[in-house]
Amino acid sequence: MHGKLFYLFYITILLFHPGFAQVPAIGLWRDHSPYGEAQQVVNGNGKIWCASPFSIFSVDKDENSIDRWSKVNGLAETGIRSINWDEGTSSLIIAYENSNVDILSASGIKNINAIKNSLQSGDKNIYNIFTLNNLAYLSAGIGIIVLDLKKYEIKDTYIIGSSGNKIKINAVSSDPNSLYAATAEGIKKAALNSPNLSDYRNWQLISGTNGLPAGEAEQVAILNNQLIVVKKDSVFIQTGINWNFIYTDGWKINKVDVAANKLLLSESFNNTGRLVVINSNGTVERIIQNNTYTPQPRQSILVDTDYWIADAVAGLSKFSNNSFQSYVPNSPMSVATGEMKIDKGVLWASAGAVTNNWQPVGSKNGLFRFTDNSWKNFNASLLPAMDSLPDCITVAIDHRDATLWAGSYGGGLFSISTNNSISIYKQTSPLQTALFSPGSYRVSGLAFDQENNLWISNYGAAQNLHVRKPDGTWRSFTIPFPLTENAVSGIMVDDLNQKWIIAPNGQGIICFNHGLSIENSNDDRWKWFRTGKGNGNLPDNNVLCILIDKNSFIWIGTKQGIGIVQCPQDIFTTQGCEAILPVVQPDNFAGYLFRDEEVQCMALDGADRKWIGTKNGVWLISDDGEKTIYRFTAENSPLPGNDVKQIAVDDKNGEVFFSTSNGMASFRSTATAGTVTNQDVLVFPNPVPPGYTGTIAIRGLANNSIVKITELDGRLVFQTRALGGQAIWNGKNYKGQSVSTGVYLVLINDDGKQEKYATKIVFINK
Repeated sequence: MHGKLFYLFYITILLFHPGFAQVPAIGLWRDHSPYGEAQQVVNGNGKIWCASPFSIFSVDKDENSIDRWSKVNGLAETGIRSINWDEGTSSLIIAYENSNVDILSASGIKNINAIKNSLQSGDKNIYNIFTLNNLAYLSAGIGIIVLDLKKYEIKDTYIIGSSGNKIKINAVSSDPNSLYAATAEGIKKAALNSPNLSDYRNWQLISGTNGLPAGEAEQVAILNNQLIVVKKDSVFIQTGINWNFIYTDGWKINKVDVAANKLLLSESFNNTGRLVVINSNGTVERIIQNNTYTPQPRQSILVDTDYWIADAVAGLSKFSNNSFQSYVPNSPMSVATGEMKIDKGVLWASAGAVTNNWQPVGSKNGLFRFTDNSWKNFNASLLPAMDSLPDCITVAIDHRDATLWAGSYGGGLFSISTNNSISIYKQTSPLQTALFSPGSYRVSGLAFDQENNLWISNYGAAQNLHVRKPDGTWRSFTIPFPLTENAVSGIMVDDLNQKWIIAPNGQGIICFNHGLSIENSNDDRWKWFRTGKGNGNLPDNNVLCILIDKNSFIWIGTKQGIGIVQCPQDIFTTQGCEAILPVVQPDNFAGYLFRDEEVQCMALDGADRKWIGTKNGVWLISDDGEKTIYRFTAENSPLPGNDVKQIAVDDKNGEVFFSTSNGMASFRSTATAGTVTNQDVLVFPNPVPPGYTGTIAIRGLANNSIVKITELDGRLVFQTRALGGQAIWNGKNYKGQSVSTGVYLVLINDDGKQEKYATKIVFINK
């Protein structure tokens, strides 16, 4: 099939300011994508544009300011495949991993999802973008897809295999007369003025003749009107009809770019990288190499006299006057695939992982800390000792001194103090190696109890549960149930100081009560929860997460929904204390709560509502689970991906952090943690500026207070109940009318039914 295979569908989205925001207003999002891995860099409109595997950022060359571009401010997707700049239309073309396309310009962002949504079979991935005469030639796995950048439509598709079949196109370029394609079959050439470039017979295969070897060509470019071809680690140039081999050094050529009549070769060899600048006869003019800034360069460009280098490890840097300058937006180093915890406004996220059957992955991305709107990455680059601590998958925060405790699935237990010093507990502690993997200290779960004892899951060890007491002494336990591989993972401590320990690999969950004393094992009590009446009544034996709510109920998330233990105080005294499987109304989950959903993570907000993360996005449900308040997916929100790994809630301001397989984003929700009394009541914004239509937040309230907004004479304007410690108001009265300019009182009815004046709100409508 030839011709126009795809049809236009696009939308226009208003641009928001793309800089990294402070805590967003209620109902808004902010982006926390990893930006440290740069894969492409282009120049356009006074900016340097850099693509990471997740999102895009731009650097203003004059001001050296950095702006971020993600789903939060209008991009259609997360996951960048290729970018390029078109001078004719002054726009950035962005191709995503799923073949969706955005065009970003001063007038906004236009999305073209025809390729993504097409039923066309074959490889629709877009591997490269070349622009010419207001057209973008998209090098795809099925052929060349031509995009009209002015009409925002797919103009044509060239399927140019030797017999009209689909072949992968690696790159496209042109001279004044011809179009060239580097394909899986070799270099192909066609006249630009050909009336039907979608006919494969109008494309001539020139590889295998006149000195150019046959077979796949990875890259093609034009230098001084001469054709340049890259095959593996070799560069060829066409002179007349003949081809000359001009360069190879055994290094992999990741990308060739042309600038100032020179070739820029971004090369790598094992764990080393460099930028090599050569002229048209293959003479090396300079080599730019630095272990810090060019370990794995993916693309380089020359702008004026400055070299901009996109590196897969070092991010984006500029080489100028024989020195480097880094341009990497503040962000976590990678996706946070392990646990996340927040304490007193400080978020810790872990970046390790295990396979589905609990084998180590070997990630050394370490940990990330977010505080005061800034990320700090903890890995071997900052703390060399962390090189021996792969797969950090679990974290716990000591409330006394904010020390971070973390578990490495292979390297044992370690702590990081507030001054960033690290201590490792492995051979010098009671921790044990896995019975089936000598030398591997697998710490898979951590939690502090009410007495500040640190409880530690030691996966695969003969004694697979340990406790480190505040005085630094230890005690070890063997869980008395026949667990395959002695498998244990996440730990949660309930209000009775009982330990709930997940037994992964489909082995349920265990509750442990150490009695009056940790040292006395005679009063230890254990209970094993699995599926079936009399066994704990879980919805599924594959337990993935646990949560305790404000009623002291234990929520257990499994691969088949949620079970709730409502009688934790009776677990060891009442035989019938088992999980219940809540039944909800058909307009929510049509039966058992989250039936047929893999509940991967859960978090509690200040109003006892539950955030539930699954492989199909995230929900916020009411405290009893019977009502859905929010439902976020990658399709209907800036959520980076539907595979939600972890959720953490900042009770101070209601911001909710979602870690997905495609990166992290946060959403400012409506609830904060309440207190016994009103404390430092704050209204934001205040004064309310003219034209403001957002949500007004009233924070610092006693838990679930009734809040009244009145005029100065006491006339009631609006009344609501706080969500935990925060009330929200849209600035309208009960008739739905915006209130007039003036001063309004905030009155609070606390648990004692005493109405107390809290503060004032000022509205300015003109």
